[in-house]
Amino acid sequence: MKPVLPGRRVLTLLLLPLLLVWLADRLFPLPLPEDGLARVVLAEDGTPLWRFADAEGVWRYPVKVQDVSPFYLEALLTYEDRWFYQHPGVNPLALARAAWQNLSSGRVLSGGSTLSMQVARLLDPHARSLPGKLKQLWRTLQLEWHLSKDEILTLYLNRAPFGGTLQGVAAASWAYLGKSPMQLTRAEAALLAVLPQAPSRLRPDRHAQRAQVARDKVLQRLAQFQVWPQRAVDEALQEPVLLAPRQEPSLAPLLARRLNRPDSPPLIRTTLDAALQRRLEGLLLGWRVRLPEHTSAAILVVEHENMAVRAYLGSPDIGDARRFGHVDMVRALRSPGSTLKPFLYGLALDAGLIHSESLLQDVPRRYGDYRPGNFAAGFTGPVSASEALATSLNLPAVQLLEAYGPKRFAGELRGAGVPLALPSGAEPNLALILGGAGSRLEELVAGYAAFARAGMAARPRLQPDEALRERRLLSPGAAWIVRRILAGQARADRDPRAELVQRPVLAWKTGTSYGFRDAWAIGVGPRHLIGVWIGRPDGTPVPGQFGLASAAPLLLQVHDLLVNRDQQRGLQAPVQPVPDSIGVAAICWPLGQELARDDPNCRRQRFAWTLAGTVPPTLQAQDQPLGLGLLQPLWLDQAGLRVSAGCAGAHEAQMALWPAPLEPWLPRRERRAARLPQASTTCPPSLPPAAAPLSIVGVREGDRLRRPSGSSESLRLQLSALGGSGPRWWFLNGEPVAESQPGEGIEQRLETAGLYQLSLLDQSGSTARVEFRVED
Repeated sequence: MKPVLPGRRVLTLLLLPLLLVWLADRLFPLPLPEDGLARVVLAEDGTPLWRFADAEGVWRYPVKVQDVSPFYLEALLTYEDRWFYQHPGVNPLALARAAWQNLSSGRVLSGGSTLSMQVARLLDPHARSLPGKLKQLWRTLQLEWHLSKDEILTLYLNRAPFGGTLQGVAAASWAYLGKSPMQLTRAEAALLAVLPQAPSRLRPDRHAQRAQVARDKVLQRLAQFQVWPQRAVDEALQEPVLLAPRQEPSLAPLLARRLNRPDSPPLIRTTLDAALQRRLEGLLLGWRVRLPEHTSAAILVVEHENMAVRAYLGSPDIGDARRFGHVDMVRALRSPGSTLKPFLYGLALDAGLIHSESLLQDVPRRYGDYRPGNFAAGFTGPVSASEALATSLNLPAVQLLEAYGPKRFAGELRGAGVPLALPSGAEPNLALILGGAGSRLEELVAGYAAFARAGMAARPRLQPDEALRERRLLSPGAAWIVRRILAGQARADRDPRAELVQRPVLAWKTGTSYGFRDAWAIGVGPRHLIGVWIGRPDGTPVPGQFGLASAAPLLLQVHDLLVNRDQQRGLQAPVQPVPDSIGVAAICWPLGQELARDDPNCRRQRFAWTLAGTVPPTLQAQDQPLGLGLLQPLWLDQAGLRVSAGCAGAHEAQMALWPAPLEPWLPRRERRAARLPQASTTCPPSLPPAAAPLSIVGVREGDRLRRPSGSSESLRLQLSALGGSGPRWWFLNGEPVAESQPGEGIEQRLETAGLYQLSLLDQSGSTARVEFRVED
């Protein structure tokens, strides 16, 4: 057997310890911390909005070395471990010095632990015994073996205890000082550097005097080692430690819950403006006293240039169970009421169906079994497209949707990222435009972005790394016209190239769902889109709650707040340029076409915004002829009397007549009977047999009715109809109230005093109307 060479024996003796160390490292690996469930949701500037603690209830704000103030790093290393970047994890000189100080004084004055040793104890706590100390030394060597000095320092910055459930310098800086650790002053840096030594005993919000004494000790050492100038240290010593009770992040809880997913990083970054979020949360909390019991509210503010969400309030208070505060109403599916109307008018402009002053009919209509009414009292009769949109009239919108097509309308919205939810198996119908579908606040705001982004609808961005997603909904011209109308600037008789007025103009629209369940207000401001919803999350009706009275005041208050903030920051309101496709035309009713002012068929002149020079004719209902159908041919003799086409000397003429359903709302001089020339007695025109005109019996135009003196009973009216044909439908102040057959009457009770409008519609589309007043 060959003898083992001395050199090989020596090599074996040298490698064996290394092998044992490597094996121990594999068998007892370094317990590096995992993410756990701790998360911090951040505003765009890094301000913590909300925090999710880990399984032990601890919350931390992860940072890197470069995210912390140099003052803090200097204070920490000078006080805790001056030779951190030079020693291998254990500083023998510091251990010897600490042992001598402790033995000579008879009590513990110094621990001699390096930062690496403190991190080892944080990662793997041990008992205060010799085996525990050996375990700490082993973990320290592992740290130095596997990690760089900056990585070890980062572990300390994020895991050091700062009192209660706080871990890490960033969490402590925000909780105690309300600022980023990068913004620490010298005095604040010294305070946070010493807190981990005794976090419970030195908590500055509870023991300010103790904390100040400990801080001053750190400052004096920094001056002693000439790390900071003596003058700077003297100034820092003058700062008192007076802190308010610790504040944990408590903003945007519903957005935080929405973004906190299993795969989310420890720092969840958002686009929110923390100061604005805080202001609006305070504002909405103050609004709770104005809201009925169990009613919630939501606000969404989006900067329309980049679609970044600046404020997200899904409810007034997540902890208010009576108001269902845990339900995020920004994402809830609700009936949008009239908030879809601007989309329809914009699409109709692009489709060439209307211009801004097209004549529409606000009169009773019947679509099969569907008889829509108006939210406001009564019907208006002839109304322009701009007036119908600005005042949110229902019947003109239904007329417009009938011409455009409900399926086409729903498809265009869906393609632009504004889907409408319908009951299972249901097809889009005319009720869509009055809220007969479901939508979400964030989706409606995405659609309203088209009015600020030259027709491009865009999805709100919640996080900085989220890509901008936009789709074409309207042409730039249609979007511009609708925004002008919603801003109250629909007059086109001014300079057509003039830009929006140089002031913070808000274009806005309200909406109310059936049964007063949802109140909406959505606005397009100079720099922001604002969406407001108010209602009960469980869908219970709230009588008397509607968009204009409930949601609009909150919208206007938010708008004023945003405008004031911009002015204080010196931000100028951007101006929306006028698209090249915009023009102005002098049109005449009832044809809706360009005519000379002195033309006999120009019964009422208006100035309209037009697209690409297109001037569509007056749009009529499907049971009425389009456009030129209003231009009735006549044969007149030399005396101007109507005659038959074959009469001697007859010549053809054309007369523009208003749509027949508008007759009851027209001045008498504009009605057909007054406009048509008299018929000749010598050669009368051949006329088709006409049904007797529809009229209301039981109350007359302008009547002033009184309830029985001294009686609290309601006033009873016995009503019937003459003329017309087929079934009749009765409307009181724009709302359907009864149906009757020929020869039948109805009884209508009137409970309160006031002005009433009674309207009647028959099967042929004929209408009648009377207005009267009831007095006490």
